[in-house]
Amino acid sequence: MTYESWDEHCRVCGAPLTTTFVDLGSAPPCEAILDAEAVTKGETAYPLHVRVCDACLLVQLPEVLPADEIFTDDYPYFSSFSTSWIEHARRYVEMMRERLNLTRDSFVVEVASNDGYLLQHVKDAGTRCLGVEPTANTAQAAREKGIETEVCFLGRETGRDIAARHGKADLVVANNVYAHVPDLDDFTGGLAELLADTGTLTIEVPHLAKLIDLRQYDTIYHEHYQYYTLQTIGRALALGGLAVVDVEELPTHGGSLRVYAQHADHAAEPTSAVGELLEREESAGLHNLEGLTGFEASVHAVKRDLLRFLLDAQEQGKTVVGYGAPGKGNTMLNHCGISRDLLSFTVDMNPHKHGKFLPGSRIPVHAPSAIDEAKPDYVLVLPWNLRDEITRQLAPSVSSWGGKLVFAVPALEIVDPAETLTGGETR
Repeated sequence: MTYESWDEHCRVCGAPLTTTFVDLGSAPPCEAILDAEAVTKGETAYPLHVRVCDACLLVQLPEVLPADEIFTDDYPYFSSFSTSWIEHARRYVEMMRERLNLTRDSFVVEVASNDGYLLQHVKDAGTRCLGVEPTANTAQAAREKGIETEVCFLGRETGRDIAARHGKADLVVANNVYAHVPDLDDFTGGLAELLADTGTLTIEVPHLAKLIDLRQYDTIYHEHYQYYTLQTIGRALALGGLAVVDVEELPTHGGSLRVYAQHADHAAEPTSAVGELLEREESAGLHNLEGLTGFEASVHAVKRDLLRFLLDAQEQGKTVVGYGAPGKGNTMLNHCGISRDLLSFTVDMNPHKHGKFLPGSRIPVHAPSAIDEAKPDYVLVLPWNLRDEITRQLAPSVSSWGGKLVFAVPALEIVDPAETLTGGETR
């Protein structure tokens, strides 16, 4: 694929993409973690130039890297390594069983089901379920939990085939996948094919309002093709004949939306929550082009503050290591030009990443025990969306040697973990 062949037209309305939302330069794919052999070779970097459609206002990253080159059979992200995310999924399943009166005769399908982190709760409740997941290694992890999983990318054709073999679903779940699909029309059509006439679809996706307000620019990477408001989600769902009927605001991933949708010809009247959120988005300027420009100044401020902290720490002889190896961390590290001279290593709970290196920065990834061995002065927490969970994990050990935790988003903050052990706030 050459630069000239990259399609720079809106995925919803087809208009040319000419207006910049933010340009982060270029970076390698954020989950393309390197082994010892690959780290001796070169990497390919791709543009992270996000545009906003002048016509329908969808904020989007042109498909500079095809989805099948990102979501491969050795995809390194496993949802189950976050205990808070597992608990979030459990509460969701419990709530939806009551809301939809799901029984043993009901059928639940999750798209992008990963390692079965959510469907395990559906299975345990006795409700028939099916996962649809394009990455073979995470799908195998789900199968080992007894969760039947189809390994494929969802589109109209695959959705129709799955529904023909398994039946249509009373509930279709699409958590943190609607931003990950470059062909919105085909994917949305696939969701519609899976959904029973009177069924319900729920989508969880980060809210663009939070990305802007909280300067969460590190959530921009090649896996995320779209960045949504409720208004643009509604426009995208209409591609598959689906309509928004309810919405909830969630704290997950720095601030997300849970959108409820149904087939438009069977849809209930939208709840008051839908109209209220649309009004708040409009008041915030998210329903006009002017309100969706000017974000780069916030990005530059985050970069300056983080680099200033790391350089000062280095000059003072302080040691700084990282916690986590998430995609968002790689966006920030590469945009800021941070490498091993400023961040000697990072750690991660996922053993698939141990002994490897972050893309671009080449920072090594170790097991979490490496922090206890190094006893650094500062731990830079890269997955800030799991702030409370990680603070609880690290506080006992890091506080024992007087270390501090550092968060770069939404603004640089140095936290004394000892305060959290005595009832202090983590925020």
